[in-house]
Amino acid sequence: MNCVVIPAYRASATILPVIAAIGEEIDLIVVVDDGCPDGTGLVVANRCGDRRVVALMHGVNQGVGAAFLTGMRYGIERGADIVVKIDADGQMNPAQVPALIHPIASGQADYVKGDRFFFLHHAASMPRVRRFGNLALSFFAKLSSGYWTLMDPTNGFFAIHAGIAELLDDEQIAKRFFFETDLLFHLGLIRAKVVEFPMRATYGDEVSNLSVSRQLAPFLAGHLRNTARRILYRYFFRDLSLASLELVAGLGLLGFGLAFGVYHWFSAAPDQLVPTGTIMIAALTFLIGFQLVLSFLNYDISSSPREPLHPFLVRSRQGRADEKGPNEAVTSDEATEQLRRQA
Repeated sequence: MNCVVIPAYRASATILPVIAAIGEEIDLIVVVDDGCPDGTGLVVANRCGDRRVVALMHGVNQGVGAAFLTGMRYGIERGADIVVKIDADGQMNPAQVPALIHPIASGQADYVKGDRFFFLHHAASMPRVRRFGNLALSFFAKLSSGYWTLMDPTNGFFAIHAGIAELLDDEQIAKRFFFETDLLFHLGLIRAKVVEFPMRATYGDEVSNLSVSRQLAPFLAGHLRNTARRILYRYFFRDLSLASLELVAGLGLLGFGLAFGVYHWFSAAPDQLVPTGTIMIAALTFLIGFQLVLSFLNYDISSSPREPLHPFLVRSRQGRADEKGPNEAVTSDEATEQLRRQA
């Protein structure tokens, strides 16, 4: 069974056309009202006649990641094998869903995400600030997740196999705007195979809830934290390889050469030449360290997961239906009644 999850916040004007465009290949559509002030859940519950649709709600806004995780867990409990995330703003074309889920359904991937930069002429239509922000953070996402071939890490159009989703710890995944890139980090920890799907996005007059100035520092901090965690876990806790030694030796020599050279450069008297031996020590240690770090990066890039994980998993859905976490949700009938009281 295939399921679509639509996190909804301030989307009452766009949610119904998005639902109407979802094709028959989808068996279940879960709309999660994430504490929406304009009653998106109420709009869906009262005006949508599609029998596949279930409206869930959060009492307070918890973030797009929390909303998706709520819908994903609900879909898995209903028997979903593949869960697709579509945003409620209409930027993603649901007609592309069959192509998106094909690599998972055919056993070629565990997680498939959209790539808005594959078609350059379509990427040019993206708002300039958003395009610059995605490109600037792309390298950090590659470094923190280990998926070096990915180009559009913040894209919210993706599909995941339910067996892989069951391996993830919801409590450890970021719940707000860092959700998509943090999800990639956690997928990398379990060595899930991730591929990208060339997609076309449509940008209209909608206003993004993402503030670049406010989120830049948290994004960078999150990437640095995840990079350190990934490298420690991958190259020192789980395994110890030649690449691990190259990284330690490379960073040590690189740091020593840089510090040694800078110290002697600035400590030398203006009329005194720095000895040739001192220059050679600084240059050689710096260059050797730099080469070792490059060798580590080459190994890291070439060791991205190549085989899908989900065909080898034994899934268990028992016990989840009665578990209620911080993302507690209610079904469509209960949500409708609560939303009516709030309205």
